[in-house]
Amino acid sequence: MAEESNGSKWEGKSIVELQSTSANQAWPLLEDFFNIHNLIPIDTCYQVESVEGHPGPTRYCASAPKGAHGGADDHVLWVKERLLSVDQGQRCLSYDVVDGNLGFNNYVGTIKVVPSPSSLEGCKIEWSFVTDPLETWSFKDLTSYIDSSLQFMAKKIELACSKASV
Repeated sequence: MAEESNGSKWEGKSIVELQSTSANQAWPLLEDFFNIHNLIPIDTCYQVESVEGHPGPTRYCASAPKGAHGGADDHVLWVKERLLSVDQGQRCLSYDVVDGNLGFNNYVGTIKVVPSPSSLEGCKIEWSFVTDPLETWSFKDLTSYIDSSLQFMAKKIELACSKASV
């Protein structure tokens, strides 16, 4: 569920609850910064050299829009994201967008895994963000993308954890 935008910045948070996957099971899948393509519907993600002036491990994530044909790079939607911090104890990581063709400026995202208060076996995943308004997407489009990606992510994590426990 997204929050209201705040003045000149957009802020939002989506939360999903996993009923049968603990925070300790989910966190290792999420902290693997360079394999996010295994959890959300994007085509590729891999480590690249750090962007000059932006120290820290950087990943390149890309997808071709649905129905795109041909191999032209201008049809590929891409971002370079830099890992800002990882807190193992809090099961939390933060990243920012340092380059791309999606119109992000000053975007910082945080993904956190917390034990579920309503289930001894479950957990919650929270994906929050702060960004300058985008020219290419509306606030509603951005929050809808994050909501749907988080739902997809939750299903992938539950499936991976259920296979691991068999």
